[in-house]
Amino acid sequence: MSTDLTELGVAAIRDGVAKGDFTAVEVAEAFNANVAAAGALNAFIVATPEKAIEAAKATDARRAAGQVLGKMGGVPIGMKDLFATKGVATTAASHILEGFTPEYESTVSQKLWDAGAGMLGKLNLDQFAMGSSNETSYYGNVINPWKRNGSKAALVPGGSSGGSAAAVAAHICAAATATDTGGSIRQPAAFTGTVGIKPTYGRCSRWGIVAFASSLDQAGPIARDVRDTAIMLKSMASVDPKDTTSVDLPVPDYEAAIGRSIKGLRVGIPKEYRVDGMPAEIDALWQKGAEWLKAQGAEIVDISLPHTKYALPAYYIVAPAEASSNLARYDGVRYGLRIPGDDIVGMYENSRAAGFGREVQRRILIGTYVLSAGYYDAYYVRAQKVRTLIKRDFDEAWNKVDVVLTPATPSPAFAPGEITDPVQMYLNDIFTVTVNMAGLPGIAVPAGLSADGLPLGLQLIGKPFGEETLFQTAAAIEQAAGGYTAESWW
Repeated sequence: MSTDLTELGVAAIRDGVAKGDFTAVEVAEAFNANVAAAGALNAFIVATPEKAIEAAKATDARRAAGQVLGKMGGVPIGMKDLFATKGVATTAASHILEGFTPEYESTVSQKLWDAGAGMLGKLNLDQFAMGSSNETSYYGNVINPWKRNGSKAALVPGGSSGGSAAAVAAHICAAATATDTGGSIRQPAAFTGTVGIKPTYGRCSRWGIVAFASSLDQAGPIARDVRDTAIMLKSMASVDPKDTTSVDLPVPDYEAAIGRSIKGLRVGIPKEYRVDGMPAEIDALWQKGAEWLKAQGAEIVDISLPHTKYALPAYYIVAPAEASSNLARYDGVRYGLRIPGDDIVGMYENSRAAGFGREVQRRILIGTYVLSAGYYDAYYVRAQKVRTLIKRDFDEAWNKVDVVLTPATPSPAFAPGEITDPVQMYLNDIFTVTVNMAGLPGIAVPAGLSADGLPLGLQLIGKPFGEETLFQTAAAIEQAAGGYTAESWW
């Protein structure tokens, strides 16, 4: 069922449209057909085939007029349903935002449309980006297109950007936007054999993105390979006067970093990431990744990041605290769901009780508790101090190394319902949260298959605004590992 054009990624579509090998409209029609046929994956909350065609027609018209096409000219993408899209429902996969249609466009999505990309639809996610398996969405679970060898049982695609990762892996969009607060780009990328980068905090504008934890959230792309991810990030990144946390630094041509030699690059291996109970195949993959880089001329350096063990507990204080503050605006008054009550307080309570899912309620309660009088210093202030120490560990490591190599996840994809304990679910972020706490860039790249035939990823962590080095090093791993495609589901 998958057509030839949907086998192509961002770079191939962009170059093919520019050369006239095929039209942007032909590409959009092929991907629209795949979106329509892939309902079983539940990757999209809403499809917008007309938007994809409209953008494609504009690209074809530009080419016909002899004009230069944008960096994403003719490329159909999926938009995580956390990004505000003018005139198209934006729900954060929550009942409380059902029916909300923004009258404005997020900065990141607008930059992609300006670069010539077209929108296939809004992608499913964990509700308000809170989750590691895409099981908390009001619109139901997203299904991973990968299956265990010899099994037809469904697996989760990871979260929160599960719809983005599943759609890219299943070839129902060429690439997708995503967001990462504690691993929500890198973990689903690792679970689906795709590439995902969380850029440095401030690299992409957060304006128009539904907020989870404002000091941790960052937009980034998920795509099929390292080059496609680099092209996407170039189009997404910018300073933005509407987001004071966005950074006014030039955006490099990330694509130019692909294929550069890594000879002499110093790669750090942090001993603290060898956690108790880590599966042997994850450890073996990590060793293999280091050997691949060493074979290409990199220097492997053992390092220590001593405060790593405090990262997860500190994260699950900071993130819920900021969520409890950010989600206070959903009160049933101005937009979204409204459930009447005896008085205005009753209306607030009824709307929030019906509108927020269990995981969102859990995090709001945790966050409100740690910010409350008598507990603020004991929890929130202490967690922020730990955060400073985590960042300092990395600052000291950068004197010795250029990039850090770790596993991306503690396991391959698991089945829906397999993990019911919230704390056990939070452990999925064990290798990824340090990056958000320190505001650093991190990329997940496919590096192998588990014994069950499921994708496994490695993570590279870079210096602040060191995304070029991450793309350069990730491309070296990708070249050594080869690509991984979910063949079975079509």
